[in-house]
Amino acid sequence: MLISEDVRAIAEEIVQREGGYVNDPDDPGGATNHGVTIHTMRRLGLDLNEDGRVNNADVRQLSRAQAIDIFIAHYFEKPKISQLPEALHASVFDMNVNAGSNGVKILQRLVSKMGFECRADGAIGPMTIAAVARAFDVAPHHLADAYAIERRNYYFRLADKRAASRKYARTRAGGKGGWIRRAEAFMSKKYHLTSKQFQQRIAQWA
Repeated sequence: MLISEDVRAIAEEIVQREGGYVNDPDDPGGATNHGVTIHTMRRLGLDLNEDGRVNNADVRQLSRAQAIDIFIAHYFEKPKISQLPEALHASVFDMNVNAGSNGVKILQRLVSKMGFECRADGAIGPMTIAAVARAFDVAPHHLADAYAIERRNYYFRLADKRAASRKYARTRAGGKGGWIRRAEAFMSKKYHLTSKQFQQRIAQWA
């Protein structure tokens, strides 16, 4: 399938955002390189050093170009994000990489709250495509912002429930962490939390 330059540019931005090799014990995703987890590499059978195992050594060997191709094929095209309104492509693609099928579930729950029936199963099928299209027709200038806000709320809820995850939502200095900045990168600035609003939201973590 021919991939548009826009989609490839989004994938390149995701790889840039994800950074290089990380193996954080607090991250359930395990060893990661350019945003591609060891679990994904095992699922795809990417034994890059051909030693009969897919382990951290293979994750380290993964190139930026390979990561971009993986994201486009398995996190954009395969889950049918291309069939959503274009205004949602970047944010849903990014969230699918960052949170798997939860990225689609967030969208499905959002359009359901808007009154368009949609089962939150994490899969983009005919019902989801139709429901999202109707929601977009009703709010073409707001749906992407609403989705990004729901993304931010999702991150906050994760951090509420799991103290070890709070370092991804709040910096050591107490400001907005990577999760929150990542969600806000896909919404209009008028919806960004002020420093005061952010501190009020995380006050319960103290």
